Formats: sequence, structure tokens, C-alpha cells
Amino acid sequence: MGSLQSVVEFILNLGAAVFVPALMIIIGLIVRMKVKDAVSAGIILGVAFLGMNVVIGFMIEALTPAAQGLAERTGIQLTILDGGWTSMATLAWAWPLAFLMFPLQLGINAVMLAFNATKTLNVDLWNVWGKILTAVLIVGVTHNVYLAFIVAAVQVVVELILCDANQRQIQELNGIPGVTVSHSMMIFCVVLMPIDWLLKKIPALRKNMDANALKDKIGIFAENHVMGFIVGLLLGIAAGYDVAKALMLAMQAAAALTLFPMVAKLFMQALSPLSDGISEFMKKRFKNRELFIGLDWPILAGCSEVWVAIVVMVPVTLIFALILPGNGVLPFAGILNISLCAPALVVTGGNLLRMIILGVITTPVFLYVATFFAGTITDLANSTKAISLKTGQEITWSTIEYPVFRYVMAEASRFSVAGLLMLAGWIVLLVFYVKAMRKRTAELEQLG
Repeated sequence: MGSLQSVVEFILNLGAAVFVPALMIIIGLIVRMKVKDAVSAGIILGVAFLGMNVVIGFMIEALTPAAQGLAERTGIQLTILDGGWTSMATLAWAWPLAFLMFPLQLGINAVMLAFNATKTLNVDLWNVWGKILTAVLIVGVTHNVYLAFIVAAVQVVVELILCDANQRQIQELNGIPGVTVSHSMMIFCVVLMPIDWLLKKIPALRKNMDANALKDKIGIFAENHVMGFIVGLLLGIAAGYDVAKALMLAMQAAAALTLFPMVAKLFMQALSPLSDGISEFMKKRFKNRELFIGLDWPILAGCSEVWVAIVVMVPVTLIFALILPGNGVLPFAGILNISLCAPALVVTGGNLLRMIILGVITTPVFLYVATFFAGTITDLANSTKAISLKTGQEITWSTIEYPVFRYVMAEASRFSVAGLLMLAGWIVLLVFYVKAMRKRTAELEQLG
């Protein structure tokens, strides 16, 4: 057990920007790529991840103070702290059994690949903390460790099912063949799909409204740098910034939205030869089989629609926090809701208007589930001492990832009638989603 924990700690200490490229180089060599091509692709992939993390960090660092300033201007007085994803990751890794989630995820993935139950090899090992957090929340609700690992195992299976279902749409969005997003946040797609299906019944919302389509309609105002400037300026004004600070935020947002597509091209440069090599290898040795590589969500971060939707959701989230009865959390560290906007991008195919509408409809879900789990998360913080809290202070995550799945699993783990009925309903939504995405995949394949 100690040696396994040491291996896990070694992998974590390497960091995603080192381990994932190294793993991809090994995969490239296994599928008979030339050594120089495999090494080059792996290094460029590391550069792409680091570059995207730098730009994302720059964007978040610029936007978060403005969002927090807007929160202060609203005068919202709520008692539960928002620790954001970094605090939740800290708490998850503080769980003594956290390291066991690695062999669980790898084992399930290997078995499903062996039995042709998935096409995805998930190499995004760092985000295993999402499964750990789910397990910890289940332990907090049920005090049953076995149930916690069962739910985590279910989450791994669901992730892989969604990886396969989403792959063609993700390829359409980022232009990179053979890769998919294995981050757990994609589980929220299951809830968004039926709402989007209803929205598409409205003729005006069926029209293509991604960034490229907007360029045809409104010209320069849909260019990434101009769109970023406008959105940043409006947020700065809403936050009460003076002219100089508002203009600086506008330029920072413009810079970020301009740089995202540039860095995203590095993913294509790195992953395209790897994808081609894997495809040729599979054709020669395993006829009629494909293999997708599951990666973290930043392979979608080059889509400007994600960032426009994220910024638009800031005031929406604050308004809901102010008016929703029963909400106790003040959005702060987690106020930029990537957990909503990245899945919405996939579900809508990049339709910005429907992404924003989906955000308005579902934002209350995040706040209510965050409030629901506040006690459990606070108990974990106090018991592990990973985060210091004042006596009586509660903490949560205002934009907690895949909130419906976690809430449903928590209630179902209590074996209450309501919880089991919700679980049955969620499974129906999953089946509906997979069928809808398979149909979309066929349509996209026909279009070429």
C-alpha cells in the first residue's frame, strides 16, 4: 500500500505538463511512430498545456477581482464561503484513501477497453481528484466508504461513456481528430441536453450562433479581440472600476481571447500526428476499432464562445445568489463557471446564445447543490485541517462540477425512495444524451 502511494505521489509531483507528454511519447512509440516525431509531438503537447494554463491563469487573474468587486457592489450578505476548485482539490487530496482512486480509474478503463466497452484511453490522471471529491462527499452523507468507491467507479464508467459520445462533436469544435475530453465536468452535459433540445424547438434559436457565424452578422464586433475588449470593459464598469482599470481589464480580456486560439493550434500540432499514428496502428492490428485519447478540458479553451459565456454568467450568478431563497453561498473564488460553460459548448455545438440561456436556466442548480454540500465540505475541512476555518464558518464551491450527478448520487446512496427515483431519472437522461450524440455524430460524419 505504501509503495502504491509513493508511485502516485511521484506521478503527481511530475505535473501534468511533464507526465502527460511523456505518456503520449510512450504511446507514440508503441504505435510505431518515428522516435523524433513522437518526442517532438510530446514536447509540443507539454508546451500547449503550459501555454494554455498560462493564458487561462492570466484570464482568471484578470476577471476574478472584477467579479468579486461586482459582488461587493451588490451588497450581498451570505455566510458560506466559496473556496473554488483549488480548495476542493486540496480537501480531496487530504483524504487518506485518495491514492486508491488511481488504480480504480486505470483498472476500469483497462477492463472497458479490453471488452470493447469504450474507445477512450483516459490519460488525464490529474483530474482523478474529481472522483476523490465525489467519494468524500458520499462518505460525508452516508459514512460508508464502500459506497463511496462504488459511486466513484460509476463516475469513471460514465466519464468514459461520455468521452465516446462527445468525441466527434469535440473534434468539430477544436479540429483535432482522435481526442476527446475526459474531464468529469462533461457529466453535466446529460442535464443540459434535454433543455437544449427544447430550446431548439424555437426557430430563432436553431440558427448557427457560434463565433464564426456572428462574424458574418456583426463583422468586427465578433472578432475575438474586439469581443474580449467589449466584454471586459462592461465587466469593469459593472465592477465599479475607474476608467483606467476598466480599460486595462478590457485589454486583458482582449489579449486572452486573442491568445486562446493561437495556443489551441499547438494542441492540433501535437495531437494530429499522434492521432494519425494511433489510427494507422489500430487499422493494422485491430480492424474496425478506434482509439480516442481522453484529455483535460483545455483542448476546448481555444473556442472563444466558452469565455464569452463565462464572463456573461458572472453577473447572472451574482443576481441568483442575491434573490434565490435558500441559497447560502456567496460566489467568490469559484465565480467563473467553467463547469457550466465547457459542457454547454459541447451540447450546443458552440451556439453562444443557447449556451447563455442554458447558463441562466441552470445556474441556480449550482448554488443550491453548493449550499446542500456545505456542511459535508466544512466537516471535511475541519477533520483534515487542510483548510483553516473560523469557528462556525462554512465553506463550499459555488460552481461545483456536475452538481446534479453528485446530488443524485448522494441522495441515492441513502437508499431513499426519492433518491432512487432521481437516480432512475438521471439514467434515462444519460441514455437520451448518448443516443442524441450518436445521431449527431452520424450527421457530422455525413457532412465530412
